[in-house]
Amino acid sequence: MAKIERDTIIGDVLDIAPESAPLFMAIGMHCLGCPASRGETVEEACAVHGVDVDEFLAHLNVYTGSEE
Repeated sequence: MAKIERDTIIGDVLDIAPESAPLFMAIGMHCLGCPASRGETVEEACAVHGVDVDEFLAHLNVYTGSEE
């Protein structure tokens, strides 16, 4: 999987790495099945949920094996 960036769409992450869903749930994103949430970028989701996007991306990329 390519490195996940701020502008990566959450639905794309979940389609390629469904095992990452618990990470999104852990930041309070409990509506992953909602079309609106799947269309958000990682950065938008972090902003809405008060999460540092850089820290979350680092964790997400390691978890999904997408780190460079």
